[in-house]
Amino acid sequence: MQDENNLSEIKIDDQKIMDNKTLSIWEAQVPVIALVGMLAYNIYVYGDDALSGSNQFVLLLGAAVAAIVGFRNKVSYKRMIEEVSENIKSTTGALLILLMVGSLAGTWLISGIIPTMIYYGLQILNPTIFLAACVIICSIISIATGSSWTTSATVGIALVGIGETLGISVGMTAGAVLSGAYFGDKMSPLSDTTNLAPAMAGSELFSHIKYMAFTTVPTIVITLIIFIILGFSIDVTGTPQIDDKLAAINGAFNISPWLFTVPVIVIIMIVKKTPPLIALLIGSLLGGAAALIAQPDIVAKIAGAETLTFQSAYQGIMNALTVDTAVETSSAELNDLFTSGGMHGMLGTIWLIVCAMVFGGVMDAIGALSRITKALLSMATTVFGLFASTVASCLALNLTASDQYLALVIPGKMFKQAYKDRGLAPENLSRTLEDSGTVTSVLIPWNTCGAYHSKVLFGYAGATAYIPYVFFSILSPFMTLLFAAFSIKIKQLATKQ
Repeated sequence: MQDENNLSEIKIDDQKIMDNKTLSIWEAQVPVIALVGMLAYNIYVYGDDALSGSNQFVLLLGAAVAAIVGFRNKVSYKRMIEEVSENIKSTTGALLILLMVGSLAGTWLISGIIPTMIYYGLQILNPTIFLAACVIICSIISIATGSSWTTSATVGIALVGIGETLGISVGMTAGAVLSGAYFGDKMSPLSDTTNLAPAMAGSELFSHIKYMAFTTVPTIVITLIIFIILGFSIDVTGTPQIDDKLAAINGAFNISPWLFTVPVIVIIMIVKKTPPLIALLIGSLLGGAAALIAQPDIVAKIAGAETLTFQSAYQGIMNALTVDTAVETSSAELNDLFTSGGMHGMLGTIWLIVCAMVFGGVMDAIGALSRITKALLSMATTVFGLFASTVASCLALNLTASDQYLALVIPGKMFKQAYKDRGLAPENLSRTLEDSGTVTSVLIPWNTCGAYHSKVLFGYAGATAYIPYVFFSILSPFMTLLFAAFSIKIKQLATKQ
């Protein structure tokens, strides 16, 4: 009987790419086709309720289909479980960050930090310039921190709240927030993906950033123009009536500029290369301390007590960190906004990510990810074809492996030699990896990035209303293909004659 001798491991740092010589390209595609079909039908039946759990089970069914394909090709159950375990292990940091973001959102709400951001933001921003301002603000924060996740969880939440009160759809505001966040994340030397892409391709960090700017700057400029046009087209007659909302915020919270101290400290810690998990934990605790100082009545009320005592203070802060909390105001619209699920509210997203990692792990274990990537590479008979195959590979891995890092690591290693053989400098590959792998991850609802941002900005995992408005992420792959098609800034190897 045939054993697993046809399977081999290609070790890439902590990642392993499984190669199965007996698996055909058609077999590798069966789980993907099955998953897409099941997800489409499930969404047709359940609509938005599909995000409550049935989509997660569909991901497990997709993994079961992949496992059947694996059994037919002599891949053991043990091998599949090991790869699933490795996949879930690789998301440990992301899952812990999600929990910390939940706790941070809770204490930043009851301390008045988020309401204060909204209070002052309403007075500064208006619908015409709001969307473009979101892009610029989030770009700056993300470049400074190197993290689209941190940007989304801090200033992004506040901007979405401001947008709602100005009558702008949450999806549109979230699209502007994420466009700026991913531009900054992509161009920041502090970003993990900005360091990972050149490491996989064999280029140097600052050379990679410089070369990436050729496609990234035009893309963000076009994105800004689109949002400026949208700003002028927003149907708001006259000046938005915000006095009642300002009064409602003032009536429920003690608003003070000094509350900005907490988010500033968190951003400074990230800029100083403090691990995000530690920075978010400290930000959560500082938010709790600020709540005790600035909003003692709210803390006591959340604890169900009449006055603030040591016990009610502990209980109120702990509730904000861990479970559902809400602060009522005189505005029904703001009441919907001033709610938080704490760490408990992030469990649905964690559930989605774990199920997605199960599917990705089984696909990797049976060799399907490697087989699909190699098939794309074999079709690259021209320089443009090589770029197009890289883009397609990154998109396919964001869809199937459900992980941004795998979408950079696997194509980076698989395509590295092909670029070199054609006399192309590694900056071409590292730039293409970022243009198609890093930024498109947020467009996939079950990808770790898509699940995270939809939960942070919308309150539930898998929300898709923002996807049509993340113009930066949508345009980036097309921009890199446009440059390849017309041979614009296609750097050659120095040794090529």
